[in-house]
Amino acid sequence: MLQDKPSHSTPGKPPRNCQFYPQFLTITPDAMSSSERITVYNLADLKNHSDDALPNYLNSLKFAQSHTLTDVRLALGYSAFLVAGACFLWDYKLGFESTKYYTAAAVALYSLLNGALTLWIWLKEAGTVYEGTSPSGEKISIATSTKKNDPTYNMKITLAHKNGEKKTLELSKPFAEWFDSQGRFVVIPFQEVLATNVPIIGKLDPKRVKSVSQAYSADVLDALYAESAATGSEAEAIKGASKRRKA
Repeated sequence: MLQDKPSHSTPGKPPRNCQFYPQFLTITPDAMSSSERITVYNLADLKNHSDDALPNYLNSLKFAQSHTLTDVRLALGYSAFLVAGACFLWDYKLGFESTKYYTAAAVALYSLLNGALTLWIWLKEAGTVYEGTSPSGEKISIATSTKKNDPTYNMKITLAHKNGEKKTLELSKPFAEWFDSQGRFVVIPFQEVLATNVPIIGKLDPKRVKSVSQAYSADVLDALYAESAATGSEAEAIKGASKRRKA
């Protein structure tokens, strides 16, 4: 169970109350990870970081991301802001008495726009963080959520085939599968979860498809991060040496 404040534990290892105990899996040489560290007790940070990784991965597989949900939300939000700004401006310039009917209409319109925005976020977006279309024309929508004091990433994935048939997958995985004990995001395990469980993703990235019984342990995640960091350092050194030779 998560706590507001971390308990004392051995440096470099997760506290006893943090559920970081999946099974081992062979380290892959091309592991990449983020150097940014976040606290493993902050569910919002864990979810937001994972949400941000979804479009990065899927777009790299040539999915065409749709921004319709975000565009509508922004349009409603900015429209409400413009109405409020116009109301303030004509009240400042012309006074309340001469504009009170316009102000009443503006207040009603502002309320409608804000109500529509709220309903859009709750009912239409409903936690959706990604919508896109695969190169073959299949559509995918991913909504994510977490529950209080439960370090589990819940995904509701809706797939729509070109013939109109829809299928919904519900997937729940502990954040420990792709965050190491230091709170660093490890990309490969995250991508493997998606490729293994979502057919249209696995079809585009077959090298990430793994046996369902396989998973990373906390120690292996640390090793993956260390290996990817070392690989990155070597690449930078080679690049620097190449530039010096050209100079």
